[in-house]
Amino acid sequence: MALPQHPRVGVGVILMRGDDALLIRRAKPPGVGTWSLPGGKQELGETAEAAARRELFEETGLDCGPLTLIGHADLIHSLPSGEIEFHYTILDFAAPYVGGEPVAGDDASATAWVRETDYPRYQLTPELRDMLSRTKALRR
Repeated sequence: MALPQHPRVGVGVILMRGDDALLIRRAKPPGVGTWSLPGGKQELGETAEAAARRELFEETGLDCGPLTLIGHADLIHSLPSGEIEFHYTILDFAAPYVGGEPVAGDDASATAWVRETDYPRYQLTPELRDMLSRTKALRR
């Protein structure tokens, strides 16, 4: 396995339907089986917003309204040797729901609309909970 020489850019979409956020269960590494935002890698020549819309559609079959950059998170995983196994800088965008029902596809094995009171059941990372809180504050 070749180790990365630089970070990769990823995108996530916080799709809100009222007070509910759309989450996906990851079907592929890293984080197989964990709940996260729809999203993935930005492709060469693709804008971050275009990547966010593409990934949302590929993983859920949904489109969204206007995107607002909420923040970023760095996902860095080191091997026991100290070498970096992977490093993603993830740009998270908030967007309003525009209709339709999500269907898990591509890198997702399931989807769920989740209320804030149910976040603990989904074992969300502190970084994801922070992005969800930022989105909630923006909507006030």
